[in-house]
Amino acid sequence: MTTNTVVSTALPVSRIGLGTMRFADAPGRRNGDTAPIWGPPTDRDDLIALVRRAVDLGVDHFDTAAAYALGEGERLLAEALRGADVTVATKVGVARPSPAEWVPVGRPAALRQQVEQSLRRLGTDSLDLVYLHRVDPDVPLEDQVGALRTAQEEGKVQRVGVSEVDADTLERAHAVTPVAAVQNLYNYAARDHDPVLRRAAELGIAFVPFFPVSPGDEVDGSPLKSVADETGATVTQVQLAWLLSRGDHVLPIPGTTVVRHLTENVAASTLELTAAELARLDGWTPWRNRAETGTR
Repeated sequence: MTTNTVVSTALPVSRIGLGTMRFADAPGRRNGDTAPIWGPPTDRDDLIALVRRAVDLGVDHFDTAAAYALGEGERLLAEALRGADVTVATKVGVARPSPAEWVPVGRPAALRQQVEQSLRRLGTDSLDLVYLHRVDPDVPLEDQVGALRTAQEEGKVQRVGVSEVDADTLERAHAVTPVAAVQNLYNYAARDHDPVLRRAAELGIAFVPFFPVSPGDEVDGSPLKSVADETGATVTQVQLAWLLSRGDHVLPIPGTTVVRHLTENVAASTLELTAAELARLDGWTPWRNRAETGTR
């Protein structure tokens, strides 16, 4: 059985976690539809079984948010993980006035209210890890992170994180309270947050890439396929193994609603790429960065 036995040093969880954003509106999202992450999952039993299978495979890092399906994602994880010794990360600081809207809400009172709601939905007295989902530009960052620090001091939050921030914002947040994790968009074809990844390593902060697997059209012409053929792995596994090579503090959270893909993702934690393979992978410039480097 494939087991996710490799553990991070920055945050004591398995290197490959499970992102659950796609659970909302399933099975529509499973079939490739562009659902708005709004409605509750209609195949709840299947998803609960998938989460429990993930635990069997050694996954102990699960990611959700108060904004996913208006909290239904948190409720599903609470049911699926009852009694399991795992880390559940959630996020507060975003309101959903409609299916198409994601609005940052950083007022301390609103953040405290969302923490209380997440506590109830997850059925716990203390949240393992809470991210500021997005920084509200209309509220001082120190007030937003300070609200999470207050919840931490009250014992309602164990660890504080921030999401989709630059290196300067990460440092400002870390000055308010120790930041355990930063969650940014990052994958083989999207490396804009390299400075954040590096600074997180220097500060001992876990770097959690969301959308950690690039779509096929974004990696056309890359060496991913040839490396996959050489290693007997899949292109997805090579992408995840490449991410893990960026540092011991890197904790990808690939999302899936399919057990076969879950097993494939977890197995990537044991894929060892050679120095030559990593050099070939590192040498490819993503399309979105070629204008900056002058390459075509």
